[in-house]
Amino acid sequence: MEPGPHADRMSEPEAAATAPALAQAVSAPLTRAAIFLVATLNPGADHRATLRSFCGELAALVRAVEFRDLEGGLSCVMGFGSDAWDRLFGPPRPAELHPFREIRAGARHAVSTPGDLLFHIRAKRMDLCFELATQFMARVGNAVSTVDEVHGFRFFDDRDLIGFVDGTENPRGAAVADAVLVADEDAGFAAGSYVIVQKYLHDVSAWNALSTETQERIIGRTKLSDIELDDSVKPTSAHNALTTIVENGKEIKILRDNMPFGRPAHGEFGTYFIGYSRSPRTIEQMLENMFVGRPPGNYDRLLDFSRAVTGNLFFVPSATFLENVAEDRTNEDRANEDGNNEDPPAVAESPAAPPPVAESSLSLSSPSVSDGSLGIGSLKGDIRHE
Repeated sequence: MEPGPHADRMSEPEAAATAPALAQAVSAPLTRAAIFLVATLNPGADHRATLRSFCGELAALVRAVEFRDLEGGLSCVMGFGSDAWDRLFGPPRPAELHPFREIRAGARHAVSTPGDLLFHIRAKRMDLCFELATQFMARVGNAVSTVDEVHGFRFFDDRDLIGFVDGTENPRGAAVADAVLVADEDAGFAAGSYVIVQKYLHDVSAWNALSTETQERIIGRTKLSDIELDDSVKPTSAHNALTTIVENGKEIKILRDNMPFGRPAHGEFGTYFIGYSRSPRTIEQMLENMFVGRPPGNYDRLLDFSRAVTGNLFFVPSATFLENVAEDRTNEDRANEDGNNEDPPAVAESPAAPPPVAESSLSLSSPSVSDGSLGIGSLKGDIRHE
């Protein structure tokens, strides 16, 4: 497994220049608690400088809180949206970083919502997650505006709030790095990863009104034993059928660490989907299959009971990149030497937001990664990627 963001720097400067980049803790063991923070970067050169400085401090902050309980499994992954990358770092940029692609198909809508920064904080105990999030916000609070904060938990025997175990098809061992880490295809950003997040809300009353057999056909697994249904009885619209991506005879994997969340007094029951991949196109294809259908119209019936209320795509640079972020001003800041502290227009290299996907159009021809299930649900306790 690749080291997390708290990995020590190389002791010899010349070695640091040639050593492989160290990944953030994308493949950290699954935990019992998590906090998902999505924020936007506030305008102003001073706020951009705060965030760039924070990048170099992230590992030390994680170590400081982690050391208070070395068995707590604390880790954090920090990701950046397309616009934020241009504003904070400028070119070059990760080859496949772009705004989240909205999808509309009938009543189904994969929404695209604001988000420049993602903090994915994990630990065996919520208090560790809470403390680290508190320290982060004390450091960067004035520079960002929080747009979403979700506290996730493992639910009983690792089921989601619609009663199914999910996420059993995550890659394991050496296959994790191959599935989620950028390599030679974008060597300047090696050891980075792409991550897509969505917050789903479930109509549990309508879902629970279905028979168990109907629910199993929608998911593609048995409810009690979590055994995948045989292809002879599993509908082609089953959730795990549509989210299985095969290229050149090989299933393309992603890594999911979904968490249930909710507020019973408000009737809120949901799943926070988070998927890491070597290429965002894999998860984008999964979402297109779910929302549009494969073929179009043969969509995921789970979406009749679950709706996405957020949607973001981020790039997770390597821990080495974060520790080496220069505190110097970007080209954007240099252009503001006349005293204007507001953000100028996005840099020329920033692509326009792509139009909503309305029909099958995505291709997986270049190196990519994915898992056979979108994993609308929780995963297996502290077992590593099960």
